[in-house]
Amino acid sequence: MQHEDRPAPSTTAPEGQLKALASLFDRGPAALLTGAGMSTDSGIPDYRGAGTPPRTPMSIDQFTHDEAYRRRFWAGARVGALRLEDVRPNSGHEAVAALEAAGHLTGVITQNVDGLHGRAGTTNIAELHGNGATIRCVPEGHRFSRAEVLAWFDVANPGFAERNDGARITPDGDADVADTAGVRVPICPACGGMLRPDVVYFGEHVPREVFAHAAEIVAAASSLIIAGSSLAVNTGVRLMHRAEARGLPVAVINRGPTQIDRRDSVTVRIEAGTSETFALLARLLGVVG
Repeated sequence: MQHEDRPAPSTTAPEGQLKALASLFDRGPAALLTGAGMSTDSGIPDYRGAGTPPRTPMSIDQFTHDEAYRRRFWAGARVGALRLEDVRPNSGHEAVAALEAAGHLTGVITQNVDGLHGRAGTTNIAELHGNGATIRCVPEGHRFSRAEVLAWFDVANPGFAERNDGARITPDGDADVADTAGVRVPICPACGGMLRPDVVYFGEHVPREVFAHAAEIVAAASSLIIAGSSLAVNTGVRLMHRAEARGLPVAVINRGPTQIDRRDSVTVRIEAGTSETFALLARLLGVVG
């Protein structure tokens, strides 16, 4: 979803940059780290791109200790689901899956919680911040699908989603709903406990086993590609440092500046959209026709 005041983005990378990106695969398969920019062409806005409205994400302390924040989350989740029910993987996700299937990627590490890489067919995925499609209860760890929990929300709050369908969608796929005072929050049907999305909130750490999986993907690679991320999140920087420690070249594909643009390890820097770039890369490598 592109904001009206955002400047028209570059649609394709220069041929020389694409060839430089493709040449990284002469060394062997690459590891891919993706951020919110990977999903903008699917209709999900990003966090920090030009024209993005100011936003203060909810912290885990706010969600856990203040029911007003939980009402806001569940209201936004329900309206967001209604607005984004037609969201699908874009051509970039599909090209990445094709690259993995052809042996060009050791795996995908993503900061996104939208599950679009998996839906596109990528199999080896480390979801650093979890997956919003799964809901778990806090005290006992019971797990449910987001769809079934939102159905419970509808029973407790009939007509709420339709009344608030005009709310703005956020990068998490939720919506900014203004009036949530009367919202009834769903609870775990098995134990009556608090329910939360199985994602990493601000104030939480990436689970150790998830980071270990991501590190394995980097360890097996001959280069690292960072796509659709400004790399403002520390976990992504830690993975890049691991690649640098092994002397791996790094490629960056992003609209707008990133935290690592001036690092010596960045041998390819492409200022263009991820969808167009990966589709062109897959064709250049002979993965798709």
